[in-house]
Amino acid sequence: MLSDSLLAGSAIVDGGMSEAPVSQDPELLRRLLRAKDRMDAASHEAWSVRRLARVSNVSEAHFARSFKEAFGVPPHRYLLTRRIERATTLLRDTDLPITEIAFQTGWASLGTFGRIFRDITGESPGAMRERARAAAGELGSVPHCVLSAAHRPNLTIAVSEKRRRVTRGKKAHRKKEQVP
Repeated sequence: MLSDSLLAGSAIVDGGMSEAPVSQDPELLRRLLRAKDRMDAASHEAWSVRRLARVSNVSEAHFARSFKEAFGVPPHRYLLTRRIERATTLLRDTDLPITEIAFQTGWASLGTFGRIFRDITGESPGAMRERARAAAGELGSVPHCVLSAAHRPNLTIAVSEKRRRVTRGKKAHRKKEQVP
């Protein structure tokens, strides 16, 4: 069980268990799991570090540092991952308008949802919906849990950093083309 593994001293990194032991006490890990479970249950809500720290009954700085140590990603990045996973599921499995999906998954603006979704998945919500529906017949025999794990966003770096790297790469590519 996930919580048993954490309490036994393993950290979650990139969707799997790491071999590095966690140097946190079991009570703190229980508190962190409580906050993580709340985010999972209501990922559409606004979860500031202050609110999560209150749920865990620790200071904001200690919560942010301990959460990243225990789960391998900062709390905000974990929440983004959950929101994008939920949005992907709704895009694939429902006929809801993209705007409705954005609001149901916790985004205050369709533009922000579209930009972050594209930055994380590499395609727009509409394009992802079309691709997922076209591939639905091909993946019919694959268990849902395997599909979910395979399509989980890998947020090892911040979205803004990823965007900066892509922009820098385009600028470097343009400079090479201009040099005779």
